[in-house]
Amino acid sequence: MLMNVAIIGFGNAVVNYHLPYLDKKENIKVKTIYRREEDRVGDTERELLYPEITFTTIIQDILQDDEIELIVVATHVDSHIEYAKLALEHEKHVLVEKPFASTSAEANDIFELATRKNLIAMANQNRRFDGDFLTLKKVIEGGKLGNIVEIQSHYDYFQPQYARSGFGLLHGLAVHTIDQLISIYGVADRIDYDVRSLIAPGESDDYIDIDFRYVRMKATIKCSLLVKIEHPKFIVHGNRGSFVKYSSGHQTKNGDGRTRVSIQAEPEDNWGTISYVDDEGTSHTEKVPSEATDYGILYDQLLQAIRHHGDKPVKDEEVLYVLDILHDGIEAAKRAN
Repeated sequence: MLMNVAIIGFGNAVVNYHLPYLDKKENIKVKTIYRREEDRVGDTERELLYPEITFTTIIQDILQDDEIELIVVATHVDSHIEYAKLALEHEKHVLVEKPFASTSAEANDIFELATRKNLIAMANQNRRFDGDFLTLKKVIEGGKLGNIVEIQSHYDYFQPQYARSGFGLLHGLAVHTIDQLISIYGVADRIDYDVRSLIAPGESDDYIDIDFRYVRMKATIKCSLLVKIEHPKFIVHGNRGSFVKYSSGHQTKNGDGRTRVSIQAEPEDNWGTISYVDDEGTSHTEKVPSEATDYGILYDQLLQAIRHHGDKPVKDEEVLYVLDILHDGIEAAKRAN
């Protein structure tokens, strides 16, 4: 049975990371997109690329539409809670862009409201379905590396201009990689923060180095706007070997102006490399075929949770933990600057 979806917002996240993957779903349809009137000024031409979707500036059009089961909130974080609450109060399930809220207390209020309403509220942690991350999980679960002792996760650019425009890396990028780590290993025994504003002191954080310490393993999340030479996305060391993977690309542009995606693994030239020692003591170095990026998987799993009362792919406690980490990171940045 078809699930009708409404989206609040029509920014780059919607155009690049929601609509292209939902285009491929036969059982999920984006029926309506709500935009504030002021957001449409000078930006209505893009709407013409989506003739199958109704655009509205009247929010009641989606809140009072009985055919809509799920509302996606894809706005600035400052309005996430307001819109999520409205959706739940109108008996709609809600998927909220990350970061889910400004604080874990705000997020918990929404989760409690959803529980009382017997509805689902969930964070859109779609980066769990990045091809390079899925490949990393495959390698770890495959066991060739033995016991994992260290993981490095990088999300780097050379874009110093963003440091002065309010683009904080913690909420903008690290929220993805922190969630990826938490989805595998859960709560850390200790977290050490190094969050700074190197380019414009006192402005948005532009350098992040966070160590998650577990009993026998350390995982490091690094983000920077001052990395000119590409660094591996993932470096993993175990007691029997190591794995290195550079970042995957996943988007292509189609001639009709819409963002299109190809759900297929990247070419062999971009595969990661594993080097390990087997049970007989023989060394091996191999290429690891990449998994495909598919953010639509999150929608598939969410649909199962809505229709068949399955588990949410992103658990409430994971969202709250990530938000607490972001809060502590911001506090660390204040001390550093």
